[in-house]
Amino acid sequence: MRSKIQRGISLYSFQEEMFLGQMSVEDVIAFSASIGARAVEILPEQNMPTFPNISDAQIAQWHEMLARHGAHFSCYDMFLDTKRHKDRLLSDDEQVESIHRDLRLCHRLGIRNMRVLIFVRPDILERCVPLAEQLDVHMGVEVHAPWYLDHAWIQRTIEVADRLKTRHLGILPDMGIFMKHYPPVMRARYERQGARPEVTQFIVDSHEQKIMCEYTIYEVAVKMQGNKAEVAMAESLRHNPYANPRRIGDFAPYFRHIQAKFYEMTEDCRDPSLDYEEVIPELVKAGWEGTLSSEYEGNRWIQDVQPVDSREQVRRQHVMFERLIAQAEQAQPAGAQ
Repeated sequence: MRSKIQRGISLYSFQEEMFLGQMSVEDVIAFSASIGARAVEILPEQNMPTFPNISDAQIAQWHEMLARHGAHFSCYDMFLDTKRHKDRLLSDDEQVESIHRDLRLCHRLGIRNMRVLIFVRPDILERCVPLAEQLDVHMGVEVHAPWYLDHAWIQRTIEVADRLKTRHLGILPDMGIFMKHYPPVMRARYERQGARPEVTQFIVDSHEQKIMCEYTIYEVAVKMQGNKAEVAMAESLRHNPYANPRRIGDFAPYFRHIQAKFYEMTEDCRDPSLDYEEVIPELVKAGWEGTLSSEYEGNRWIQDVQPVDSREQVRRQHVMFERLIAQAEQAQPAGAQ
């Protein structure tokens, strides 16, 4: 069975180099296309300096740039700042209008997938469905750790989509929810900040055994009299869950795009933390046809001791994607859809 999964990148993966002026947006797109990752996820508030006032000429320039490298847009990352003023939150009507603004720009850019931040209420999104349907834009609520696919908050969004019988509201998984092993780069950073190796090992072992994080935090903070770095590492377990990869196929009808988060890739192009070895076969088995969009976030864990090379990290992830997709294709029965 030939998979229809596409490979792409989020411009967020190259935040280090772009912030330091070492890479331009076109440099990122050219590099990504060179490794076969031609689908580009954009963060307009970060990547378009005049946002939200984007002219038709600017949009044309973006498409000309993409065309030069055989690339295309895959997803629009929406942000909703609920604090319009220091003294109050946005009203419901103002939130709806803000999302409408993003839906319209998403449509003007020719993008059909919009990432919605997880804290946006399902009833607010329900009010946005008519415009999303009119513009043919899928609003995918980001399933970001510590939330997970079966979380009640996520289920509320799915319930709204089912009730409305709409194909324009669903979810958008962030692969951080599939953290099978604690990331070595995170452990190393906490140790550089003063965490004792025997304490970090205890935390890693607790994560490996999937012990409830609050028990580990209590052990480290109270019984082990952990220092600041040690307690911070223990508390990080709250945001590093391990969801069951075998459930992803059940949710596949509700998402078109995946933020393929990762913190590091080994030299042999494997992820030591996130369970892509289980997730990708499930996606292939489900016949999922969306985009795996690289989201490298390891820069913040190593930038104090070494230069960040987002290009090499992203390249390795796509080598892994190609390998795992090919293996999953070969494992499917003949004639499988």
